[in-house]
Amino acid sequence: MATVAINIATGTFQQEEIIVGIDLGTTNSLVAYVHPDSRQPVAINDQGRGSIVPSVVHFPADGSDPLIGTEAREYLLTDPQRTIYSVKRLLGKSYGDLNAHADQLGYKVIDDNSEGLVKIRVGDRFYSPIELSADILKELRARAEHALKTPVNRAVITVPAYFNDSQRQATRDAGRLAGLEVLRIVNEPTAAALAYGIGLDPDEEKTVAVYDLGGGTFDVSILRIQQGIFEVLSTHGDTYLGGDDMDRVVAEHWTSAFQLPAAFRSDPHLQQQLRLAAEMAKKYLSQHTDFTTHLTDQTGQNITVTLTRAQFNDLIRPLVERTIAACRQAVQDAGLGNEGKGVGGFKGEDLAKGNPSHPPTLSPSYPKLDAVLLVGGSTRVPLVYDAVSAFFGQPANNSLNPDEVVALGAAIQADILAGNRRDVLLLDVTPLTLGIETLGGLLDPIIPRNSKIPTKAGRQYTTSVDGQVNLKIGVYQGERDQVSQNRKLGEFILSGIPAMPAGLPKVDVNFLLNADGILQVEAIELRSNTRQQVEIKPQYGLTDDQVEQMLMDSLVNAKDDVAARLLIEARTAAEQLLYQVNNFVRKNRPHLTEEELTATEAQAEKVRAALAGTERDPILKSMDELDELTRPYAERVMNISIQQAMAGKKIS
Repeated sequence: MATVAINIATGTFQQEEIIVGIDLGTTNSLVAYVHPDSRQPVAINDQGRGSIVPSVVHFPADGSDPLIGTEAREYLLTDPQRTIYSVKRLLGKSYGDLNAHADQLGYKVIDDNSEGLVKIRVGDRFYSPIELSADILKELRARAEHALKTPVNRAVITVPAYFNDSQRQATRDAGRLAGLEVLRIVNEPTAAALAYGIGLDPDEEKTVAVYDLGGGTFDVSILRIQQGIFEVLSTHGDTYLGGDDMDRVVAEHWTSAFQLPAAFRSDPHLQQQLRLAAEMAKKYLSQHTDFTTHLTDQTGQNITVTLTRAQFNDLIRPLVERTIAACRQAVQDAGLGNEGKGVGGFKGEDLAKGNPSHPPTLSPSYPKLDAVLLVGGSTRVPLVYDAVSAFFGQPANNSLNPDEVVALGAAIQADILAGNRRDVLLLDVTPLTLGIETLGGLLDPIIPRNSKIPTKAGRQYTTSVDGQVNLKIGVYQGERDQVSQNRKLGEFILSGIPAMPAGLPKVDVNFLLNADGILQVEAIELRSNTRQQVEIKPQYGLTDDQVEQMLMDSLVNAKDDVAARLLIEARTAAEQLLYQVNNFVRKNRPHLTEEELTATEAQAEKVRAALAGTERDPILKSMDELDELTRPYAERVMNISIQQAMAGKKIS
């Protein structure tokens, strides 16, 4: 039976719909599809601009539409504070997750003194990582539609295997905001294996290692593939290790070796010039032995800097060794033994001389591994290739373009979901998202739509009020951001929570969806082991037409829904901040001056005034200003408390 798709933008019908695969990367992003004639995955190169779209968003000062990709990347040097990069690192993260790295970014990440998700401030506007990722996805979608001359409404998007539920949901939300129905979130190593043709034969059984070193992140995964099912045996890595870090150590070397002016460390424009020159050196030295360039200081003088491949290898070797340590841990976690020699077993000069096209003769270190696959542009560095091949005892497979391999695999997965590959096993999936109600009447997804069943997922929550002993848990089904626009399945109350300050109780909410579509919801307060559970049938009473209408509504209203969610989240965060500041002032009034008390109350009043409005940015701006005002007080009071606690005590 032929598939009939609806173009939501025009309301017209089309006989065939292309589902694209998207690699939403830290440094670069790509979109790919399976060509209907050749049946091969192809990265889309729209208007000859190249298949790679830099994951960079620039907001012009005049308020015009943001620039995405190559056009935006040019502003990293000239307007770094309005040019956002590496946003993937921020997806699903709170400020507490990344405050140690916030000063390494050229733009401002907002700390609202809560565990809420981070926000990026550009002038007087505030953006969430979801909105910024959606801008990149919109550009990819536009390029695909222009190149393929057909509407693109559905996609498969890849994420690192280590992404948690919050990060995966943030990726789904970004896709929805970009006008895409995200059919599946696929692990990047799974996509890479598909691109290499592994897992397409249902009778094939293989175990492979996928080494993925991109611009900002590194991970290694061990996969077992049998009967078309991909199982992640283990994954290990570092969300702050990648090609960007190679650029950083080169920049630091030049700063020291050539005694660059201090402004290269503090001036955003000079910082970016230095970073981009280091990136150029990294790429050049993958093919040549010597690199020379010129930097321009703040006075306009040129400074010549040089680097040899041997020097470069010495600089990045500690970074490469960190990736090999992660490989060692991953193979041990997967139960493959300790056979690997590791990079430490080889002389540095041996690794430095390696040629990725002609690796040395290697004896298998892990005979249970059928292949070692390389993913990510940073694997083009010869030292990386040689170290990985040496560790695993077999030549790493880099026959596919490492920049494109994940997107190509995502396109194959999309082709499978489109029903074009009948020989690949497709498991049953849940038709609509399942989640619970959170503060402000928002739906927090637990099991996303199109998740394979049976499945189990959960999240951890806490209380919002001091002394709270009961927690009402409402379970909903649907794709809209507010629970009032979704279908309520049931609710129950977790009682007997120990009375503690807000934020201290830890409540795990777990969803278990079995193969019959029966959902079991369990809530456990971890400190007291108080628990409650209920069983419901999430699909009961919904026809296929009703499910399709709910999906259509979620896409048509995506922009308004996300705007409403962000406003509700801002209001909730502002109310919590006011609550925290009020408690702080009440408990520490003796340590604050009258001027500080007056200034704090005046700024708190600005927050309350912003709360009375209907715009998100004024709320976030007033919160940011209140946080900046009170942070010195909090640090001073903390120091006083430490001094009082340590009075009369000796430290041995």
